[in-house]
Amino acid sequence: MSDRSLPVRLLRRLFFDGVVRFLVLFVLGLNVRHRERLPAQGPAVIVANHNSHLDTLVLMTLLPRRLLPRIRPVAAMDYFLRNRALAWFAREIIGILPLRRSRPRRGENPFADIDAALAAGEILILFPEGTRGEPERFAAFKQGVARIHQAHPEVPVIPVFLHGLGKALPRGEALLVPFFCDVFVGEPIDAGGERRAFMQRLEQAMNELAAEGDFPPWE
Repeated sequence: MSDRSLPVRLLRRLFFDGVVRFLVLFVLGLNVRHRERLPAQGPAVIVANHNSHLDTLVLMTLLPRRLLPRIRPVAAMDYFLRNRALAWFAREIIGILPLRRSRPRRGENPFADIDAALAAGEILILFPEGTRGEPERFAAFKQGVARIHQAHPEVPVIPVFLHGLGKALPRGEALLVPFFCDVFVGEPIDAGGERRAFMQRLEQAMNELAAEGDFPPWE
């Protein structure tokens, strides 16, 4: 991400410091538990449930400001690159790492950019549900995150349970509604190299975080 021009880097910093932080700190009511568990450096993978575009912005804001150039939300290529203006904003200001959701072509590694980003010491934000769901309703995690863990067992995978952001800015809505929201950060997951064991441990971690706030378990 260091190849951005100086004006773009300044615009990105202005957007997060002047717009996003204002919304998160002064418009939303945000309760964060175990913030100290968030990574202080990369490489790392933050894994969260997904109900709103706010999910990405809140997580990016909770990380130290000095890490902003190294934060890469993994996002659907077909959605965020669908037109030139949105693609520029998503890549240059948000800093997304585009991921193709369609079936890869023969011989293509769909995780090549993710592998390169982790090798470069970046922090990925990943939503394994694959898309935003209905507010406070959860979908099954896709197993791509287990493949990433298997390929990079030395990289910490940190689960984060989000609650309330889907009501503050639901899917399909453009108007932000002030709403009290919760962020629960878990301990890094260590499940060895077996994908099924990793997914079971991830689901267990999300249930444990939900239970801290007396929210319904992962289904």
